[in-house]
Amino acid sequence: MDIEAFFEGMPFASLLGIDVTECADGHAEGRLEMTEELSWNEEELMAHGGVTFTLADTVGGAALVSLVDQPVPTIDMRIDYLSAGTGDLYAEADVVRCGNDVGVVDVDVYATEDGETPSESREDGEAVGTHIADARGVYKTG
Repeated sequence: MDIEAFFEGMPFASLLGIDVTECADGHAEGRLEMTEELSWNEEELMAHGGVTFTLADTVGGAALVSLVDQPVPTIDMRIDYLSAGTGDLYAEADVVRCGNDVGVVDVDVYATEDGETPSESREDGEAVGTHIADARGVYKTG
């Protein structure tokens, strides 16, 4: 399965502008550029919760797809919103369990500035980005 083509051809993720930037060995990363259309606030760009959720779900699924090499429908996802997403969004996902029937993935979502990722750090050693949500997804693998 061509994972890159699979996620580029996902209509809803494409509509939102989700880009899966890394996907291998049970780990995935993705980003989304914030636009006025994705904001819940007309005064300031702030990611709508559904946008944050969709990014987490898409990147979480990608992490699992990298192991099972087939589409993985979402069974359940729980998300905790920690802060407002006021910049571009970035997500990192890692598979916790990959079973014959279901897989479990943990996802962290960050608001970032200037296209940086949270794993990068500034000169002062402080991490880039604000942790805005964490999620756990359960997906059908079999």
